[in-house]
Amino acid sequence: AMAYYGISKEETFDRYLRLARAYDESPVRTARILLFDIETLPMHVRVWGLYKQRIPHTNIVKDWIVLSWAAKWLTEPEMMFGVLTPKEARQRDDKRICKSIWSLIDQADIVIAHNGDRFDIRKLNSRFLVLGMNPPSAYRTIDTLKQSQTVFAHSSNRLDYLGKLKRNEGKIDTNFDLWVRCESGVQEALDEMIAYNKEDVNLLEEVYLWMRPWMRSHPNLGLYMDLKKPVCAHCGSLNLVNNGYYYAT
Repeated sequence: AMAYYGISKEETFDRYLRLARAYDESPVRTARILLFDIETLPMHVRVWGLYKQRIPHTNIVKDWIVLSWAAKWLTEPEMMFGVLTPKEARQRDDKRICKSIWSLIDQADIVIAHNGDRFDIRKLNSRFLVLGMNPPSAYRTIDTLKQSQTVFAHSSNRLDYLGKLKRNEGKIDTNFDLWVRCESGVQEALDEMIAYNKEDVNLLEEVYLWMRPWMRSHPNLGLYMDLKKPVCAHCGSLNLVNNGYYYAT
């Protein structure tokens, strides 16, 4: 093979292939970016009062579980989702839907969620561990709540408020009764919950793309692309404009 391709003994076949790919016109691999949002069922606990309670774990009657999730790949139209069946909700059995969201996260290079680092990802990790699942493949995270808090000084950093700033429309209105009806296994409530979940992900995508050029700690998408050309670190675009230089640390 080395003689056929005219490669000297000092070179390797792998090196030749890397150089050849620089001129390949096939689609370039880019980072797989997953946007997602989860909802959970509330805990049932025994308490002595309504204010300033410190509740020990021995007072837990029913622990929280994942109720539903919605997710989509960045810029792709398909919205994926998982929600408990009425029977699963009544039995508080979330293994099926946890397996399905695990599979998507396992495929992702980057995952995006609002308050994801503090809530969604840690909550899912807890359920993955308890259900006997292995950690998904390594991925980077983008938390749009953290980015909003770090870069801007909006009056609020809630996704609902950011949606109103971006498109004059926030999240779908809900109340706690929806969660109560969901855990009772009411199919209409479960359908309403997943509609709420999906709209949150649509809103998350809009807010992320709106804020993305301002994100100082955004993962460098060029690292996921096998190219010899410079690309935009935030979006991977080849359409660059030379606007001078800046000094790094």
